[in-house]
Amino acid sequence: VQLQASGGGLVQSGGSLRLSCAASGRTFSNYFLGWFRQAPGKERVFVASIRWSSGITYYSDSVKGRFTISRDSAKNTVDLQMNNLKPDDTAVYYCAAGLYVRTSYNYWGQGTQVTVSS
Repeated sequence: VQLQASGGGLVQSGGSLRLSCAASGRTFSNYFLGWFRQAPGKERVFVASIRWSSGITYYSDSVKGRFTISRDSAKNTVDLQMNNLKPDDTAVYYCAAGLYVRTSYNYWGQGTQVTVSS
């Protein structure tokens, strides 16, 4: 299984970025595809996930209303549209595949850096 994340960068507070994750190597019909992030000196935390089969989405409270996760079944990609970014959103963002909404993620991508300047 390969998960390749892209789209990170530097943006000013209030700006937008779109992350993309290309998934390959297996079928994900019974999986959740999610985004997690890890800020410097902090643990990796859940951001958002989507159930591949149904498209139902889940968000952490800190990003709800600002971030949108979506999937393209034909392309096997999962995107994270991030709007109204804040300096606290600065982190390395990882895409992952797992068995539940927020836990049991056993496949991970390499991470992409998102930096939000104030």
